[in-house]
Order: sequence, then structure tokens, then C-alpha cells
Amino acid sequence: MEVLNDSNTKSNSQLVVIMHLSQLLNLVSGLGGVIVPLVIWLSQRDRDTAIDRHGKQIMNFQITMFLAAIVSIPCIFLFGLGILMLLGIGLLTLVLPIIGGIKASNGEYFEYPFTLQLIK
Repeated sequence: MEVLNDSNTKSNSQLVVIMHLSQLLNLVSGLGGVIVPLVIWLSQRDRDTAIDRHGKQIMNFQITMFLAAIVSIPCIFLFGLGILMLLGIGLLTLVLPIIGGIKASNGEYFEYPFTLQLIK
């Protein structure tokens, strides 16, 4: 458990929590959970290292879940396991952003498991 000790003001902490929880918009709108954290991250990453670190983690998680969903679609037709994969992806995209939001509200850094580190 890593506690953020850089310029973590209350407003920046709230932005980080919003970034994590806004991912839940994917379950409603499809792309809202990518657009909202992306806009916050791109507009605020130079001002606060906490926003930059969390934003990179969130984008890596979103890219990984998207790629996993793409891979699972052919698996539906080939093996029938794609349905289980999609259910697992849906569960991860529901639970992990909530955990990330809770950790961020406590000032902790949350690293998403099962994530490709494409953005460094």
C-alpha cells in the first residue's frame, strides 16, 4: 500500500476519485468511462503527479479490458468460454474502479491487477 505524499490537495484528491469512479459510466454508455478519466488526466497531468499516476493506471486498465473483450468475442464461437470471459470482464470493470475510488479517497495509490502497462 503506497500513500501519496505529493501535492495531494483536497480538490486533486477529489479529481482522482472522480477519475476512478467515472469508469463505471462504461456500464451505462459504453465510452463515457474512457472519455471522462481521459479528459481529466490529459488536462491535469502536468499539474499533479498523483493525477498523472492514477490516470495512467486507469487508461492502462481500460485498454486492457477493451482488448480482453475483443479477444473474448471470437472465443464465444470457438469454445463457448467467451461468455465466461465477458462476465469476468464485466465484474472486473464494476468492482475494481470502486476499489480504486475508495483507495484514492484515502490518499492511497491503487494499481489495477491484470493490467497491461502500455502507458508508462
